[in-house]
Amino acid sequence: MTHTSPRLPLILAATSVMTVTNLIGAVPAYADDNPSVPPGTEATATAPVEVDPNDPDLKLPEGATLAEAKVLDIKQVVEDQSGDERREDTNADVKFALQAEVLFPKDSAKLNGEAKARIAAIAEEIKTQNATKIRVFGFTDDLGSSAHGDVLSKQRANAVEDILKSELNDPNITYEVRGYGEQYPIASNTTEASRKKNRRVEVSFPRSES
Repeated sequence: MTHTSPRLPLILAATSVMTVTNLIGAVPAYADDNPSVPPGTEATATAPVEVDPNDPDLKLPEGATLAEAKVLDIKQVVEDQSGDERREDTNADVKFALQAEVLFPKDSAKLNGEAKARIAAIAEEIKTQNATKIRVFGFTDDLGSSAHGDVLSKQRANAVEDILKSELNDPNITYEVRGYGEQYPIASNTTEASRKKNRRVEVSFPRSES
């Protein structure tokens, strides 16, 4: 005959209590913990500062009104790993910046063999956005004369415009084409790497409202 120990339920009960205690007292682990967060920016469990709703400094002066609400313009920037192409999206516009080296030979406004495919991809995005106003701006670095840079940047912008017109084939689209030369650099011009970024053609157009 088998005898059941009267202490067994007590042992099981004690084990259960210990298990629950361990679960309750456990420190939660988070998959997104980032050990590389800069000092001083870590999340804390500190309670928020109490605010006195009757503080006179929090009240509008008599007769004052709040400004109208507005949507902030948020910019999203995507650059390919090589740095040859950059895309900027805001609430209002889309802008592509192509480095001159991927479109033209050195000191030339004649498009190379790869240029058409890159410009055609931009044309597809223009179609997607249903844009009818296109801006094509050319830029150079600060080497050489300013006058030469102005002419070369305008010629390069014109060459990109020609491909866009051919790809889009839409008489309702208008183009604004300018050559700014060495004006409006996006890098310092102190090294060849920075000058390369300044030698570019930008194509921008409004985003679709849909």
